Amino acid sequence: MKLAPLALAIALAAAAPFALAQSQPRIGSISGEVLEVLDVEAYTYLRLKTKEGEKWAAVTRASVKKGATVTVDAAAPMPNFESKALGRKFDMIYFGNLGGANAKAMASQPNPHGTSQPAAQVDKVAKATGADARTVAEVIGGSKALKDKSVTVRGKVVKVTSGILGMNWLHIQDGSGKAADNTHDLIVTTKEHAAVGDVVSAKGTVRTDVNVGAGYQYAVLVENASLKK
Repeated sequence: MKLAPLALAIALAAAAPFALAQSQPRIGSISGEVLEVLDVEAYTYLRLKTKEGEKWAAVTRASVKKGATVTVDAAAPMPNFESKALGRKFDMIYFGNLGGANAKAMASQPNPHGTSQPAAQVDKVAKATGADARTVAEVIGGSKALKDKSVTVRGKVVKVTSGILGMNWLHIQDGSGKAADNTHDLIVTTKEHAAVGDVVSAKGTVRTDVNVGAGYQYAVLVENASLKK
């Protein structure tokens, strides 16, 4: 599977510390009382009171309150880790996934990679032109045949998450597909900028079964797209 642009971004620890943590040995789970919560755009840092003493842990952005008891599963130790977002260095921090009852609560929070589906479906948008033109539903429904091929999709931007893995993550819809089975909403990654409400033509490469780390997987997306408004 060709994932060169994403794989390169994942390798950059500053942009994606969870991806770097994946290469570290796991120590199992860490449980404790939350003494301090520090939120940045994509991650939540937790200072925990554990049986072994205080420890710092980090999970993908979640709603965690001070005083709660949490478990961080698949914890990977990261010594001398510097968070540029926080402007501080940790002698030791453990990156993992929020487990237990807290994981269910986290599931209701917006995904930092923008995978939560917008509720409303947009009206019909005129299809792009050209040999590689596809509707949103055609890309999602035909992803196996289109894998690693170039497509151009024209649609309305309904959600934007910026600066994740060095990319801007856009949700675009064109009125095709169905919200009931999530065939109406396509994720596009790009280094270019667009705002919610913009109608854009996005030309990029179809990728399937994309795993970008920290538990985030995508059945299909259009990668490294160029945009025309």
